[in-house]
Amino acid sequence: MSSENITRNLLAQAVKLFKHNRQGSYKTRQRYFEALKRFCRFLAEQYRLERLSNIAPKHIIAYVTGMQERNLSASHIKTELSAIRFFHDQMPNPRHRLPANEILNLERRVFGQVDRTWSQAEFNRMIGICWKHEREDYLAAICIARYSALRIHECFRIDTATAQKALREKAFTIKGKGGKIRTVPIQETIEIELKKMLAVTPRGHKLFVPDGVPTDRAIHRLQRFIADHRAEVQDADSDRPLSYHGLRHSRAAEWYIGHKAKGYTDFQARKHVSLLLGHGRDAVTRIYLVSLKKDSDGHV
Repeated sequence: MSSENITRNLLAQAVKLFKHNRQGSYKTRQRYFEALKRFCRFLAEQYRLERLSNIAPKHIIAYVTGMQERNLSASHIKTELSAIRFFHDQMPNPRHRLPANEILNLERRVFGQVDRTWSQAEFNRMIGICWKHEREDYLAAICIARYSALRIHECFRIDTATAQKALREKAFTIKGKGGKIRTVPIQETIEIELKKMLAVTPRGHKLFVPDGVPTDRAIHRLQRFIADHRAEVQDADSDRPLSYHGLRHSRAAEWYIGHKAKGYTDFQARKHVSLLLGHGRDAVTRIYLVSLKKDSDGHV
């Protein structure tokens, strides 16, 4: 069964649960239903799960990890989980109990102290995989993360107008998390990839989201592509958890090193990196610099 058919099957099960439930306000049920539909698409794309009653802890953990990698807030993730639990409680014979929020560690990133950077060799091998599979769109999206450190949902929001403006101004103007607007310079590699994507994308359309495909589904497909080929590209002596988000870490470390080379203090360098990443807290920026050697006081 194709992932599209599995998605339709799961959504039919979700609709049945929604129609037979009268708990809470209609507004809350509707909001939870939209969250459940997003989870259904994830289950179909990532696990090809055919029955909602078979949802297991591993599915929840993977879903949470994916949302954290997209830098979604803890409150947003908790709402998504509340929706899943709400409908899971309505299922007559679920096979598994869902893990509690405390186990999922939602208050902080589970990857906070983990080096998530890609080596240049790993990045090059992934580019080769994209070429092999004729996925110019994935190649472009991966380059945007590697050299401009855009979040995955920021990348997938890029439409033809945004791309053309970036080419004119040699920089992305991005509205990121919390509505913060930042300007991120682009280099020749990204210019080349943007031009390629503009050549095959109708005016006014998004570069990385095919017509008729929900954005979150398009995002999941790229994440699945990376996961499927991780073993092929990972350095032999590495246990780093390669992901799209990890490419942001790679660029952040390079930006930091570049600013230090210009004579900036540690704090000044981190401040500049935080602006490019779209963060306002120094503690968050430090997460991106875990790969760099720390001094005796634990500071980068």
